[in-house]
Amino acid sequence: MTEKLKTFYNKRKTIILLVLFAMAIALPFLIEKGSVMSLIVRIMFYIILASSLNIINGYSGQFNIGHAGFVLIGSYTLSILAQLGWPIWVLYILAGVVTSIIGLIIALPTLRLRGIYLALVTLGFSEILRLIALNWTGLTGGPMGIKGIPAPWFFGLRSTAPHNYYFIVLFFVIICLFTSYRVINSKVGRAWMSIREDDHAAMSLGVDIRKYKAINFMFGAFWAGVGGALMAPFYTFIDSSMFSLDEGFNILSMVIIGGQGTLIGPVVGSVVVNLTTEIFRFADEARLLIYAIMIMAMMWIRPQGLAGTSRSVIANRSLGKERGTFLKKLLKKKEVK
Repeated sequence: MTEKLKTFYNKRKTIILLVLFAMAIALPFLIEKGSVMSLIVRIMFYIILASSLNIINGYSGQFNIGHAGFVLIGSYTLSILAQLGWPIWVLYILAGVVTSIIGLIIALPTLRLRGIYLALVTLGFSEILRLIALNWTGLTGGPMGIKGIPAPWFFGLRSTAPHNYYFIVLFFVIICLFTSYRVINSKVGRAWMSIREDDHAAMSLGVDIRKYKAINFMFGAFWAGVGGALMAPFYTFIDSSMFSLDEGFNILSMVIIGGQGTLIGPVVGSVVVNLTTEIFRFADEARLLIYAIMIMAMMWIRPQGLAGTSRSVIANRSLGKERGTFLKKLLKKKEVK
């Protein structure tokens, strides 16, 4: 987002948000094709998943590339309990809570790790979960997966149709973005960003590094679990192959392309990557090469992503610009403890 667009948005924020909300509500009534609505619903799934990863990678500077593992936990939690008769609406939140607890368990022993070391741990964690789902046949169905996952009722309508399920996903997208915005602009969010820029400086200013890193992982994992839980009833089937390393890198590419450390970045990245997937569907596995080229081009030409500003800290990170000033401004008004 350029500075001019940002200024324009800030001046007319209420009007713009109301117009966007009205357009979002009207969208299913304007689109007749189920295939198009299915694509839109899938994009919205990834808005939640990319936003949850952006919380971890973009705002606290931790490097998680095994995000598919959190999505797997959310999907399997809902799928298993739904077949036992649990109400779906409760399971959406419960799946997020369970995933958040697992995120804390993963975070606690890795709080001292950074960069590639943390990335390898999260990568291994994701793959371990996938192998457990593949081999624990009695619980997860093994390679056959879980079929016939029930979908919730929405105003008396069975929500398996994309036009109906769209409203359920839209509700959670709005809640995800709203809560992320509120947390990012709170004391907790300022602590995350101070850790991202310089954890030693943040510690000297009174920030409890371990505490805020754990909260960050839990918050990101919660929304990854909710996103995974939303996917399961829509597809009515899940298996371990849906949560491979490719899926983790797919989500990561959306964050990088859209813009890390920005609220709108994951939204833009999800739209761009999913549309690219549809356009190059004929290329099959070669699409991964296209993602790699897009990411390399983005890191070289516009490291802050499509939605980032040219004056962002991420854009100037390689030159060491603005970091000290950023930390001072970030914690000037209110000390983070």
